[in-house]
Order: sequence, then C-alpha cells, then structure tokens
Amino acid sequence: MERISYQDIPSGMFESLMAVEAIINKSTIDYKLLELMRLRVAQLNGCAYCVDMHYKELKNSGESELRLSSLCVWQETPYFLERERVVLEFTEEVTNVKGSSISDKLFQALLTHFDKPEISLLTLAVAQINTWTRLMKTFGFTPGNYQLNTDKANKK
Repeated sequence: MERISYQDIPSGMFESLMAVEAIINKSTIDYKLLELMRLRVAQLNGCAYCVDMHYKELKNSGESELRLSSLCVWQETPYFLERERVVLEFTEEVTNVKGSSISDKLFQALLTHFDKPEISLLTLAVAQINTWTRLMKTFGFTPGNYQLNTDKANKK
C-alpha cells in the first residue's frame, strides 16, 4: 500500500524531475550505461520499486541476464567494460559520499572516457536517481507495478 499516492504529490514536482530526466536521457551518454548506473544506485539504496523499473528497462534494451544478475558484484566479474566499471565506481562513490571529494584518480579515469560536460551529466544522473530512490522509499510505491514505455526505451 502506498503511503503517498501519485495524486497526493504536489503539482509540478514529478514534472520538474522529469524535465531533468529529459536532459540526461537526451545527452550523449549511452542509455544502457545510464540504466546500469540507475540500477546500481537502486540496489545500493535498497529501493525495490527502482530496482524493478531499471531491471525492466535494461532487459528491454537487450541487457543480458548474466550482467543484470552480476551488477551487485560488478567488481568481481569480467562482464563489464572498463568504461562501465569507471562509471559504476563513480556511481558508488557519489551515492555513498561521506564528506570527502571524489578522488583525483577516479576523476582522471572518468576523463579517459568522458569529457567534462558528460561528467557533469553523469553526476547529475547519479544525484537524480538517488533522489528518485529516496522518494520511492518514502512514498512506498509498489514494486512490480512499473510498466515499460517502449517509445522511451527504443529511443536510444
């Protein structure tokens, strides 16, 4: 049972968040990479609704079961490209920020795969999914109810 239903959410709140999503999704960053990052944040934050959503998005975009089931242990597997590994490490550091800056070593690793505008967008994307997971955990949206928007998934 939802604590806060969609109808209870203040007008414009989700629309504003979706405007940020549009900026991220229309960027040069690969959709599947963004979804891997989003699923990892959902796992880290224990958000069942978001895990369901981003699992479905990745599955619909052709992601393999092996990689999906191994995302929670990505550091120990050979299934992820170096570019993905850097983003996943960055994702975990930004999600679990404990008052310290992202290391120069990690930032330099990001620069080998992304330019500064893309790193800015990746940072925004991590912050955005962290916002969504916290909202869903507070509102109590029911996992399993997420329906794919095939137009959105086929766009990238």
